[in-house]
Amino acid sequence: MSDECCGPAVPGGAGAATGDSEVEELAPWWRDRALALPLAAGVLWVTGLLLEQAGLGTVALIAYAIGLAAGAWTFAPGAVRRLVTGRGQGRLGVGLLMTIAATGAVLLGHVGEAAALAFLFSIAEALEDRAMDRARHGLRALLSLIPETALIAGPDGDRQIAATEVRRGDVLLVGAGERVSTDGVVASGHSWLDTSAITGESIPVDVAPGDAVSAGSVNTSGALRVTATADGRDNSLTHMVRLVEQAHAEKGERARLADRIARPLVPLVLLAALLVAAFGFVVGDPQTWVERALVVLVAASPCALAIAVPVTVISAIGSASKFGVIIKSGAAFEQLGTIRTVAFDKTGTLTRNEPRVVATAAADDHTDAEVLAMAAALEATSRHPLATAVVASSPDHPGASDVHEHAGHGVSGLVQGRRVRVGSPRWVEPQSLADRADEMADEGMSIVVVEADGRACGLIGIRDELRAEAAEAVSALHEQGVSTLMLTGDNSRTAHAIAQEAGIRDVYADTLPQDKAEHIRRSMDRTPTAMIGDGINDAPALASATVGIAMGASGSAAAVESADVAFTGHDLRLLPLALAHARRGRTIMTQNVILSVALIVVLFPMALFGVLGLAAVVLVHEVAEVIVIANGLRATRARRPTVPPRGPGVPASTSSTRPVKAGNR
Repeated sequence: MSDECCGPAVPGGAGAATGDSEVEELAPWWRDRALALPLAAGVLWVTGLLLEQAGLGTVALIAYAIGLAAGAWTFAPGAVRRLVTGRGQGRLGVGLLMTIAATGAVLLGHVGEAAALAFLFSIAEALEDRAMDRARHGLRALLSLIPETALIAGPDGDRQIAATEVRRGDVLLVGAGERVSTDGVVASGHSWLDTSAITGESIPVDVAPGDAVSAGSVNTSGALRVTATADGRDNSLTHMVRLVEQAHAEKGERARLADRIARPLVPLVLLAALLVAAFGFVVGDPQTWVERALVVLVAASPCALAIAVPVTVISAIGSASKFGVIIKSGAAFEQLGTIRTVAFDKTGTLTRNEPRVVATAAADDHTDAEVLAMAAALEATSRHPLATAVVASSPDHPGASDVHEHAGHGVSGLVQGRRVRVGSPRWVEPQSLADRADEMADEGMSIVVVEADGRACGLIGIRDELRAEAAEAVSALHEQGVSTLMLTGDNSRTAHAIAQEAGIRDVYADTLPQDKAEHIRRSMDRTPTAMIGDGINDAPALASATVGIAMGASGSAAAVESADVAFTGHDLRLLPLALAHARRGRTIMTQNVILSVALIVVLFPMALFGVLGLAAVVLVHEVAEVIVIANGLRATRARRPTVPPRGPGVPASTSSTRPVKAGNR
């Protein structure tokens, strides 16, 4: 991948790639030129059917012919070109088989059937290509995390340069609210960084001299001097983009079910038809045997096969969308039915991404309410997520004065005449509460220590709670024989705490985006694997997985675009439901494919030896198509969850008891 695709957004186009030209916006489907011909082919085919029913045979034939030309133009020239040049992995795939079948049908006077084949195949391919285009456009959400410019400290004073011009060893000046333009190490200053887009960590992490920082992280408070350890065009974020692009390229080369069947079928059909025609010249009756060769082509044409997959996929995808599961393509639906392992992101997927106070521990001469009130009095002036959780737990707190925020540590001030400090155990010593602090940390909590007049008076435990339905969803997956694992950028203690509560045994913690993608690829070597996540940092893993699933309601644009499936809500119980629905649809699809192939196997020798003529072959094909369509429509039925997913505004259960650590202040 060239440098141009990895730079930050250019002025005037948020998220556009750098270079001489900006990335064009993805056109809405009604203005997508790639869909114009397939849609026109469909309209003309339906028009031809209506005209034929009205007795206007000649006009109907014209409509069929124009529709056939429109649909075939999207695949026939390419199929012929690949066959002639010998280039392209799919040179003997469905495209060529469709071209041959349509040609044979036209030569035998069945233009309407040829038009139907052209429409079905062209629209399926166009929708598949559009899904891939959407995925590529989603990369801009990743690139937009890099700022356009960076402030560099130099011997001649500070200077502002393009972020792409940052070189290793440069000293970056990162103010409050600014993003880090490339990977580096803190040279001076204390602050906390919002790394949620990079690691998925829901709570900003405190950084001090010597700590590593990643490109795209947001400095929430305090000024930092960061020594760059990577060039502006080659850092962890641009590497993430490369991973996503590479994964999409590899996924695009995976053969679909129809292709796998067509590849061995096409050369056999071609060879048989040529041999039949050649036999006619040998025996001196070329007209009979050439016509029989064309009947063989029609008998072996994938009319039912062409409908078998699309009608099932369209039915199943439409049904899934009704209960909040958006499946972006037919290939994604086929793969979804094969999943045997599901990898979960933690923050925002298994958990709510809403830190809350879940426990307090007060010293002997204080109450829990007093500890929360003192902490809330100081935290009311802070914008840190932990502060928000503390204030929410004690809304009727007293006032505070002389408040000072200590970047990366906590806050201090006067509360009701007492000198109070509130912060992490690394800054405020827990003293007599040290053992309790360790216990709370072992249970996965973020610890806030409250000190009054130099004496520790209490602890506050904060966690990002597990979604109420998460354990139920994981249990349902296990009942289906689907194994589960967790991939998270959080620390091992926190990861194992939430995994145990959710019922997940395999945990991989402290993982960067590229690590997640690598774990997914290793899992895929064993079984088809789905990845479900909601953050930008999940994009490489989502793209690498057999099927990527995004939590669409709260997920980032990059995650949603990189995924093959998106949930319109955030109820994890949709996951086992979606897998069961896809498996059922895949079973129906397999039944249709077997029927279609069996039809070809039976009709082929009967056409070859003249047992059936053209009319009989066409009639059998039409009956088979009706059967295939009726069977495919069964995929519209979906098993609803026993407990319907909660709608917006309905409070979740708070029955979870095992705390989950989100990160220390």
